Amino acid sequence: MTKQAKIIAAAAAAVFLIAVILSVYILRKTPENRIEIVQDGKLLYTFNLNTAENQSIRIPAADGGYNSVVIEDGTVRVETADCPDQTCVRMGTLKSEHLPLVCLPHKLIVRFAEEGAA
Repeated sequence: MTKQAKIIAAAAAAVFLIAVILSVYILRKTPENRIEIVQDGKLLYTFNLNTAENQSIRIPAADGGYNSVVIEDGTVRVETADCPDQTCVRMGTLKSEHLPLVCLPHKLIVRFAEEGAA
């Protein structure tokens, strides 16, 4: 193996290791179980997932659309939406404080509440 090939292999290994570490950091489960549902910068709902009852909340959007957010067995997800790309639905359940559930067309964010927020 040439010196240049060894350098490339070492760089690739370093990039892979950094990617794995960042993935674990970003996707780790947050200890906080309070969530916020925010639309267009306005806080609509706050729930504690440890005590919230199973429920489905239909959130209307300003453009006439909607998102249906489901709280079930201590988890939260966007179950249905009428947005064109369905990214918010495909994201699955909220797992990390670093990766909120987002519906850009309807300006909706489902996220873990920040520490110290009431």
